[in-house]
Amino acid sequence: MNQAVKNDTILKALRGEKTPYTPVWMMRQAGRTDPQYLALKEKLNLPLEDLFRHPEHSTEITLLPQRFGVDALIYFQDILTPLAPMGAEFIFAPGPKLKAPCDSLEAIEALHTYDVAQELPFVRETFERVFAQLQGALPVLGFAGSPLTLAVFILEGKSFGTSADKSMAFLEAHPKALHGLLDRITDMCIDYLKYQAACGVAAVQLFESAAFLLSPEQYREFALPYQQRIFSALKGVVKTINFAREWNSLEDLDAAGADVISLPSTIHLRDARAQLGPDRVFQGNLDNRLLAYGDEAAIAEAVVDCVAAGEHRGHIFNLSHGLLRETPFERVTGLVEQVKAIRADEG
Repeated sequence: MNQAVKNDTILKALRGEKTPYTPVWMMRQAGRTDPQYLALKEKLNLPLEDLFRHPEHSTEITLLPQRFGVDALIYFQDILTPLAPMGAEFIFAPGPKLKAPCDSLEAIEALHTYDVAQELPFVRETFERVFAQLQGALPVLGFAGSPLTLAVFILEGKSFGTSADKSMAFLEAHPKALHGLLDRITDMCIDYLKYQAACGVAAVQLFESAAFLLSPEQYREFALPYQQRIFSALKGVVKTINFAREWNSLEDLDAAGADVISLPSTIHLRDARAQLGPDRVFQGNLDNRLLAYGDEAAIAEAVVDCVAAGEHRGHIFNLSHGLLRETPFERVTGLVEQVKAIRADEG
């Protein structure tokens, strides 16, 4: 399914090459803040889990950001989708919650790996539809939740906020069982991401969305080794991006072994490049809260600073985390316009 891409700016950045402008995409760009998405969601009147599993609808939503100039699409799906065939099915009512609790040792040990192609056929069909409609206009990105983050969702039985007490208690009481679960999720993630690569994605992002819940010691025992296994397995298969929410250790982010490091807002791109070298590829890192709530002059200044720090080489513009629901849509479209208007030959 691989085909020549007309807009290959992100592909060049992924390889660490010079680009005429800094390519841009945003986490959660297909949804939340987009009035066309919200109108379509209301019209279809389907729960999110059905939208994710319906290739026609998922394709339409995936393609929506193309109209406001992003340099890559990311397919419309949820990090929880591949958990259902393992035995941990989530529904959205409206937020994610497990259909059946899965917080006992017996329930955890019953979760199993599976044949991704057989159990998730709608994934391939969605990609086929997306690529057919794009006709090579833009590259498409894939993704997965990282093992620790998916385990936290399972143990909490729902979306977590600023804390995850059940998960942290399980981690302390049953570390061996948790490692066993992380092993199985890791195997599934590798298969799932290789499946997306075979479908033709240009790169995949691993979301460690629960990173901020952990101590440095917990991160290095329960998160980092499984990230490393996944990125090692994907080396030479597809380009990889490591995202760990609000994780401030550049050493840990680098040690995961991904081709690209997605930076939190607390690590300046100049500092990251100075520490890891001029050839390291980075993604980020405008603060998503600044875009949602900040003064427009401050946003514009931060964009200019971030683009300048990236030097139009080996840098993909993104946010520190996903678009917040409260972000005015005109700020989203304006951000894309501003980033792409700063040309490399102008400075």
